[in-house]
Parts: sequence; structure tokens; C-alpha cells
Amino acid sequence: MENSHAQSFDILIGGGGPAGLATALSFARDGWKVAIVEKAPETVLADPSFDGREIALTHHSRRWLEDAGVWEKFPQECICPMYQARVESGDGGSSPLVFEAPQSLFKRKSVSEEGEGKALGWLIANHLIRKGLYERVKEEAENITLICGHSIFKTRHVQGGKEIEAELGDGEKISARLLVAADGRFSHLRKEAGIGIILHDFQSNVLVCRVAHYIPHENVALQWFTEGRTVALLPVAEQTEDGRYQSSLVLTMSPEKIDHLKACDEAEFNKEISILTEDRYGPLALSSPRIAYPLKAVYAHRFYDTRMALVGDAAVGMHPITAHGFNFGLKAQEILAQEMLQTKDADPGNAQALRKYCHKLRIATFPLFAATNAIGAIYTRDETPFLIARKAALKVANRLRPFKNRIARALMDA
Repeated sequence: MENSHAQSFDILIGGGGPAGLATALSFARDGWKVAIVEKAPETVLADPSFDGREIALTHHSRRWLEDAGVWEKFPQECICPMYQARVESGDGGSSPLVFEAPQSLFKRKSVSEEGEGKALGWLIANHLIRKGLYERVKEEAENITLICGHSIFKTRHVQGGKEIEAELGDGEKISARLLVAADGRFSHLRKEAGIGIILHDFQSNVLVCRVAHYIPHENVALQWFTEGRTVALLPVAEQTEDGRYQSSLVLTMSPEKIDHLKACDEAEFNKEISILTEDRYGPLALSSPRIAYPLKAVYAHRFYDTRMALVGDAAVGMHPITAHGFNFGLKAQEILAQEMLQTKDADPGNAQALRKYCHKLRIATFPLFAATNAIGAIYTRDETPFLIARKAALKVANRLRPFKNRIARALMDA
């Protein structure tokens, strides 16, 4: 046999980030034998460091995490319900576009029922999501094998196309009936498979950190667009030791300005961001590390190849405007696992099932991907016509309750 020396699994996942770990749980729960190859050491997965990202989980994502036994792993005091989202333009003088959970949902569900209520979603730090997923994966050790400190170097089809063989950097070989690429928006596995991407480079950088303030955030997510920058303040559940509230600051500006804010001393940073946030929560004080990264959105031309599927940012790398990327990652792996479970030949690399997966994921993701990219582009244009138009658009949109409810339902995915 041409792959006689390779370890053999049903599913091989390249990448042990949140999407990869969730994929492993779904397939293991369905009885498949799964391996995850992750370049970071296992100590990083077991205790991931704070990375600045706060993830807005939808109702659907929460239900999946509860069913998978992950939600209970999160420290409950670190989960922040989001009751309202406000989008503004400029100096705050224009009418904000306000989103709340549609009242029609309350008629069908008890507002006091845990997990439902009036929340648009729940904000949880990305590193806590990663840790919770890792802990559940370790509990599924019988069906999930973690191979850390390694990367997939190259792949090839073997057994007459019935399996795909991956060679690791150290020469070790692993074979599987399905390879899942979960290695990020600049995926090596996607590139090796020859799958192209739509790449939207916003020519900006993003700085994320937590800031402390005395004015309560009241579980409201704020976002506004003004000349030269986009600012978001997302509510955080934990308070500081001295009782101040915390929010996650997401600041989009030119790379030069972001570099300055990341490098300046704390006192100067606090002064500058208090001005940039236009005193909405009063004086702000840095309460976490500052993390910056380039702003680029990615959408794969297709989400599969022969015995291969893309999930997470390898498939759809979202603009952070909605904090929605991880929800798409969860949805992708859920659709993929469901399609493979329904195949009559019990083959997790079934070509027809992969095509169905691609079709369903495109329907689920492309409208919001295109809309957020359009908003991100239009609302960062500072020419006078755009400044006037977006203020007028917010004012009109805020009066259209059916439109607002439809957007709110999409963001909630209830």
C-alpha cells in the first residue's frame, strides 16, 4: 500500500484554532476518528493568551456551544449579554441606527428563559472560547488526536483517490478520508489546493484592547464612523478591581496612526483614545495589552476540493465590523458535519456532499460578507458627499422598523 506507513484517520484537520477545534468536536460526536494538526505547542491551546478580540456569539452559536458541552466551560462572570447595538456617524449629532431584539421573538419564547431573553447576542473574549473548546476536545480523547507543534507541509491523494495523505514538516505522514483546512484567512492548505480568494484590503490597521471607565456601558455595543477612523466600544462583563466598567475598544485607522497608538506610553494613549472616542464614556484608561493587525477580508472562490473542505477564516475571513467571523466558522463546520453524516456511503469525503456544503455555506455567508465590506468601504470614505450621505442613510434606516428587525434577526441568527 502506498501509504502503509501513515497514521490513518477519518478526518484530518489542519489548524487548532476555534474553528478547527469545533470541527473536531462535531465529527467526533458523529463517531468519526479525528486528528488535529496545530503548529503551536499544546501549552498554548491549553492556556491561550488574551488577544484583544471579543466575539459576539449569536443565539444559534450559543445553542451549538451548549449542545457540544462548551458553553459550561466559560466563566459565567465573563459572559456579557448585548441588549442593544448603536451605529452612528460622525460626532454623535446625527440620529443613531439602533438595533434591539425584535419583540416578535419574545412572543414565541420566554424572555426569562436562560439563553434567550432580550439579548441580541453574547460577547465573550476569544481566548476564553479557545480554552473552552480545547478543554472539550481533551475530554473526547478517545476520538480526537491532537498533534501539536507541527504543520502540514504538503498533501497528495492516495489509494486511488479514496484518501488524502498529509506530510508534516518532520516527514511524518497522516492519511484521512477528508482534510479540513482550518488554518486561517491566509491558509497554506487552501493555496496548495489552488483555491483562489476574493481579497479586500481596507488599507487600514485595527487596534484592539480593553479600556476602563466610570460611566456604565449598559450592555450596549457602540460603533461610529468619522473622518479618518472607525471606532467601536463593545461591552465587557468583568469590572476592574476598583469597580470601573470595561469595554473592548476596536479602533480602525491608518497603519501609521495605529502604530503610534500601540507604541506610545500609557498616559498618552489614555489621553488620545479619550479624545478619539469623543467622551462617550468619559476618560478612558487602558486595562489590557494593545494588539494590532492589518484589516483584510477574505472569501474563498469555493469551499472545497477533492477530499478537502475549508472552514473558519480559511473559507470566510470577515471584516470585524460585526464581530461575526467565529459564528460563520461554527456554522461552516456544522453544515459540513451534517452533510457528511447524511451520505449513504458513510464516506466523510463524499464529493456530492462537499458540493452541497459549499452551496449551503455560500448562501449562509455571502450576503453578510458583501454587506459588511460595502459598509466598511463606504463608511470609511471621508469625502463630503459620503459624510452627508451616510448621516442621511442612518436617519432614514432608523425609521424603517421592518428593515431594522430583519438586520437584527440576521445578527442574532435566532
